Amino acid sequence: MMHELAHRTFLVTGAAQGLGRAIATELASRGATLVLVDRSQAVTEAARALSREGVRALALTGDIGEEDDVRGFVAAAEREFGRLDGIVNNAGTDVTKPLSELDIAEFDRVLRTNLRGPFLLAKAALPLLARDGGDIVNITSTAARRAWPNASAYHASKWGLLGFSHALHAELRSRNVRVTAVIAGGMRTPFLLDRFPELDPSKLQDPADVARAVALALMQPRGSTIAEIVVVPPAETSWP
Repeated sequence: MMHELAHRTFLVTGAAQGLGRAIATELASRGATLVLVDRSQAVTEAARALSREGVRALALTGDIGEEDDVRGFVAAAEREFGRLDGIVNNAGTDVTKPLSELDIAEFDRVLRTNLRGPFLLAKAALPLLARDGGDIVNITSTAARRAWPNASAYHASKWGLLGFSHALHAELRSRNVRVTAVIAGGMRTPFLLDRFPELDPSKLQDPADVARAVALALMQPRGSTIAEIVVVPPAETSWP
């Protein structure tokens, strides 16, 4: 096991499966302590699997769009581990519908998870992150740079998250908090494959590869910041 992230604690949202679980696994392999957050109770098994490998991991369930839940996540991290060195805003959702069929409630739900959640978590975690120098990693998407039909809510949320990331990069560097936006292309995860079974998995990337990019950003010396990184499979049709 590598130990580049030993003695550092990271909170990862959407950690029960897919990219979130891959990120947790990658950070754990480098010695990190983890707080795993998800709406699904499956996050408990994700934490148990890491614990069986000797990793310190805490599982928490709740809604990242709910302010009280988010405050509770941060408080639990401090109570359990005494610190919080970084957050990875990975949780995401989507509604694939044309504008004429997209309900206002569906639009609001996508923005609640994909944009409001990262805002609430960054705000709640900032005092701990600024204590010794911390990191915020926001998982955005090629949907933050390109557009396609029937995904207006998702595009709005991911373009917003990219802008939010760069705004925080400018604002928080004086607090010694680094902010990285990860623009991720299509991955072999349930997020895509469960909804679009016609996709060819061979043209999608392994989420573990994106997870390594997240770790790279977190392992940079404090004198450097990876403000934005693009990780796409070679066959990504939405890039460029």
